[in-house]
Amino acid sequence: MKPATRRKPRYALRVIRGGYAPADSSAASALRVSHRVGDLVFAEFSKPRNPGFHRLAHALGGLIAENIEAFEHATAHQVIKRLQIEANVGCDEMAVVFPGIGPCSYRIPRSLSFESMGEDEFKDVITGLCGHVSRTYWPSLSADQIASMAEVWVAA
Repeated sequence: MKPATRRKPRYALRVIRGGYAPADSSAASALRVSHRVGDLVFAEFSKPRNPGFHRLAHALGGLIAENIEAFEHATAHQVIKRLQIEANVGCDEMAVVFPGIGPCSYRIPRSLSFESMGEDEFKDVITGLCGHVSRTYWPSLSADQIASMAEVWVAA
């Protein structure tokens, strides 16, 4: 089990000639509070993934909610979080000890947001969720067919 780590704040920056600048007013404000001119800072750079992939997660959740009875009253977001837990895809696990029961493992779905998860990991999560849906809820369709149906929803 991987221990949960507290993430450091991330700020959106734009590449400018010879450096980086805050991408928006909230990033500029947050940087002013914690950094001064001349401070030495370490940075981790990552490009946000394609916005279409974010829409893909919501389209997949909507597709499942509309077509699988077990999810009929769930929002697209609720569907994705439930599937993450069921499939143990894109989750962290935490050990919990319940009195009278003993140790148990608790799954915590990770955020799929742009700043939280890179494109490669996101693709792996979506592929894993489609595979789980195919095996568990929709065996008449392959994982690739489910992903294709969700992609069509994104384009619509």
